[in-house]
Amino acid sequence: MTGWLKQLQHEVTDFFFPRTCIGCGKIGDFICAGCSKKMSRILPPLCRRCGRPESSGAYCSECWGTKSSLDGIRSVFIFDGIVRQAVHELKYRNVQAMSNCLAGFMSLYFQEYNLGGDVLVPVPLHEKRLRERGYNQSQLLSDDLSGMISVEVKAALLKRVRNTGPQARSASVRQRKANMENTFICDSAEAAGRDVIVIDDVCTSGATLESCAAALKSAGAGHVLGFTLAREISQRS
Repeated sequence: MTGWLKQLQHEVTDFFFPRTCIGCGKIGDFICAGCSKKMSRILPPLCRRCGRPESSGAYCSECWGTKSSLDGIRSVFIFDGIVRQAVHELKYRNVQAMSNCLAGFMSLYFQEYNLGGDVLVPVPLHEKRLRERGYNQSQLLSDDLSGMISVEVKAALLKRVRNTGPQARSASVRQRKANMENTFICDSAEAAGRDVIVIDDVCTSGATLESCAAALKSAGAGHVLGFTLAREISQRS
């Protein structure tokens, strides 16, 4: 859907079904200005790789001395409260219009911290899960974010070849990483030499983003950054 058609769809929908804040019920948007101030932002200093708060501004103890295909992970919010509710609405209750509101927060972060990148690549769903849900929330976020920051989306760079279970159900980081090995492939020559930003809604352990980065790096991608709306801060190895 072209940008103007999507905007027209939003305007028609908003006319007949006005948006209300999921935090306080105020009419106007899914998250009002007042409630947005209550959302827990992840602010520097951060670990250079995993993006968790780290007072030294260097690598945290979990990342120090370890190898990774990811050049970093950055997330806007801690995954709790209103943010958790918003992701649930987008992901499981088919409130696809929520993506534009959430991408707006990602856009502000992207520009404030000058994340750069040549292309956005949403974390793909397996074909089976895509048929069940009907849409990929990471694709929605990527498409909306792309229009705000003028960085193109190249969803075809990654393909999910294994239908893994939800990462939140895995008991440990080690199990999550094992669960995600060889889950994605990149067989496109377009990845070579390009700086890629992998987009997802939530980062739990980083295993999904790591698997995406490994596939992209194997196809010759340059710098690969994971960028998510939110992340679980308490998750450790």
